[in-house]
Amino acid sequence: MKEIHIYKLGAITTGAVAMMFAVAIGVPELREVSYEAAPGAALAAGTDSQDEPDVRPVVRHQALPPEVKSIYMTACVVGTRDFRDRLVALIEETEINSVIIDVKDFSGTISFPPESPNWRPAWDAAKCGTADMKSFIESLHQKGIYVIARITVFQDPFYTKLRPDLAVKRADGVSVWHDHKGLSFIDVGAREYWDHIVELSRDSYNIGFDELNFDYVRYPSDGPMTDIAFTHSKTYPGDIDKQANLEEFFRYLNEKLDDELLYSEYRHVDTGRASSTPWTSADLFGMTTTNYDDLSIGQVQERAAPYFDFIAPMVYPSHYPKNVFGYVNPNDHPYEIVYHAMKTGVNRMMASTTPMMGFEHTRVGTSTPVVYQKPSFGPEKFRTWIQDFDYGGDYDAADVRAQIKASEDAGVQSWMIWAPSNIYTKEALESAETQFTGGCQSESDC
Repeated sequence: MKEIHIYKLGAITTGAVAMMFAVAIGVPELREVSYEAAPGAALAAGTDSQDEPDVRPVVRHQALPPEVKSIYMTACVVGTRDFRDRLVALIEETEINSVIIDVKDFSGTISFPPESPNWRPAWDAAKCGTADMKSFIESLHQKGIYVIARITVFQDPFYTKLRPDLAVKRADGVSVWHDHKGLSFIDVGAREYWDHIVELSRDSYNIGFDELNFDYVRYPSDGPMTDIAFTHSKTYPGDIDKQANLEEFFRYLNEKLDDELLYSEYRHVDTGRASSTPWTSADLFGMTTTNYDDLSIGQVQERAAPYFDFIAPMVYPSHYPKNVFGYVNPNDHPYEIVYHAMKTGVNRMMASTTPMMGFEHTRVGTSTPVVYQKPSFGPEKFRTWIQDFDYGGDYDAADVRAQIKASEDAGVQSWMIWAPSNIYTKEALESAETQFTGGCQSESDC
């Protein structure tokens, strides 16, 4: 069995493990993807074949918790047994009930051997990951842990080397554009790549992941933005092009991933829902809950919400500018920043109207300013990304817990903690015993 660990140039510290990634190399040309009904599809659809024995391999899942409380695990950590075991122990000892594992990270490589031959090169080139992902997920399910696959989408320096024709270009329309970190992106409008992501999503669910979490669902930023061209993105007359191209992707992804036939080579059980399809979520910039523009990356809360089960704003206080919401240094006010951001987002999510256009929105009247009627959702549509890393300030247990309280006070009971080092502040978390006894420190206190 091939188990990938980190390529070492000497001793690797625990904090450094999470930051390593693969350098892209050439890989074969992408094949056309076809989603024809697989063997067993008739059984999944409930046709006349229901009297025949269902011999498909079984994939067992973990039902969605009423409130998701999650930590993040990198591809390097999932391939490092002692490190990942420590995180599993943290989950078992605290209120945490789920884990987000990198399937495809910022390198563009993936963390487990896929069934799709089109994705095999991204596994072969990976410097982090594990060949035992399937059995690891099964072990998590046996402990009652809900497992989420994190898939970075349009940031993909590995695939842009394979298919530079699909990449975001420099202004000359030929050269591949790179951000300040040297990373490249696939053009949001490159529809051929959409099917490539659907393939990876299918393989991730079929290996046992319960939910698919999509990150970097956006146009690029943090680079030479005056020297950039999107040669695949369409023009939408009467709409804002970046927003419309991104919503078109959201709609396509939702349509494909919501089709049970996509996963019908396996029999998915214990999903906790009526369908044999994965839950889905999308990460958005934190300021999408308070801004009424697309932040120049195409992201608008109202234009993403209809297509995912959950929306996860990254409301890290360190990522807000000075003087935001009236606070000179946001890092000094973690509760206030997260509460304001999420409460505003909840109000917008629940509202029946919006000033933002969208495919699912209908203009109300002809007056100005323009108002659109939109789908409404409750606060359970949200998950809050919580900061547990020192950037712009020192984040201790009180700061992490303050963000969790702010989320819950804003009406959002589900949250996910981000620490790129995968070292989490245990003191910020309630113990598993406290959770079990409904808030009592021990059964004798109840």
